[in-house]
Amino acid sequence: MSDALVSKTLLCDIEGKIALVTLNRPQVLNALNSQVFTDLKNIFAELAEEDEVRVILITGAGEKAFAAGADINELSEISRTIGQALSHRGQAIFRQIETCGKPVIALINGFALGGGCELALACTFRIAASTAQLGLPEPKVGLIPGYGGTQRLPRLIGPSAALKLLLTGERLDAGEALRLGLVDEVVPPEDLLTRGRQLARSILTMAPLAIAGCLEAVHEGAGRDLDSALRLESRIFGHLCDSCDKAEGTRAFLEKRSPSWTGR
Repeated sequence: MSDALVSKTLLCDIEGKIALVTLNRPQVLNALNSQVFTDLKNIFAELAEEDEVRVILITGAGEKAFAAGADINELSEISRTIGQALSHRGQAIFRQIETCGKPVIALINGFALGGGCELALACTFRIAASTAQLGLPEPKVGLIPGYGGTQRLPRLIGPSAALKLLLTGERLDAGEALRLGLVDEVVPPEDLLTRGRQLARSILTMAPLAIAGCLEAVHEGAGRDLDSALRLESRIFGHLCDSCDKAEGTRAFLEKRSPSWTGR
C-alpha cells in the first residue's frame, strides 16, 4: 500500500486483518474536499483487493470531528454542470465504500455533518462517541445533500424522520441519533476505537465468504422486489454450499472446535 497516497489527506494502519482509515485534516474538521474524495477512492480500491484486510474502520483525526462536511470554499462558485458532476463523483465513491465487499464501520468521534454524515451513512454500521453530533444542514446554504444522503437516510430511519432532519437542518446528538436508528451504538469517546476493534474482531471469527455473501444479499437485495431478492439469497446460499469455508465450518461445529477459515 502506498504511504505517499494516504499521507495526503488520509492515514491507514493495518493490524490483525483490521484496517483503520483516518481522515487527516483536523485543522479544517476533516472537511471533504476533492483531494479527500480522490484519496478515499484510491485507498478503498486497494483495501478491497487486499486479502489480509477483512474489516475496515474509518474515523476522523482529532477529537472534534469525524468529518464536518464538504469544503464550502469549493462549493461556493460551482455551476450546475460542475455541481452535478461533483455529486455524481461523490455518490460513486461512497457507493464504492458501501459495496467494497468488506464491513466498513464508521467511528464517529465528533461532528458528522453534511458530506461527513453521508460518508457515515455509506458505511455498514455506525458507532458514535457520546459527544458526536450528526446532521445534514445543506439547505442552510441553498443545497440538498448530494452524496446519497437523501436516499440512504430515509431508508435507514424512515422518510418522515429523514425529512424532519433534512428540512430543519437540525443537528442530532448521539443519544437522539441512536433513538432514531441513525447510529447503532453510543460509547464514551475514550472507548470508541476500542469498541470498533472489538466489533471488528467479532466479525473476524465468522467465515469470510459468508460475510461477503451477507453484504451482497443485503445491498443488492434492497433494490429488488421480494421475489427477486429471495432468488438472489438462494443463489448466494447455494454458492456458499460448495465453499471450503462451509465444509470447514460445519465440520468444526460437529467436532466442537474453532474453525480455521481460508476464504475459499
